[in-house]
Amino acid sequence: MTAQFDAADIAAMRAEGSLEEFLRLLTGKAAPKPPTVEKPDVVHYVIPRPGAWPIGTAASGPIPAVCDCPNCGQNGADR
Repeated sequence: MTAQFDAADIAAMRAEGSLEEFLRLLTGKAAPKPPTVEKPDVVHYVIPRPGAWPIGTAASGPIPAVCDCPNCGQNGADR
């Protein structure tokens, strides 16, 4: 089976978006399968970072006492 086609036919196939399919049909090659994307089992809204403090926590330990001396200006009224 021979097919007669010219440059106008190629331009029309390119405009339709079927030129690649036509060339695959002529060469007898199958279209490549699109890669499969695996979805994660658990959606992490917070990205875990090894060694980091958990979200919503602060460093543990005592809060420094307020200084009552007249030199530094911390008289405890700000807290």
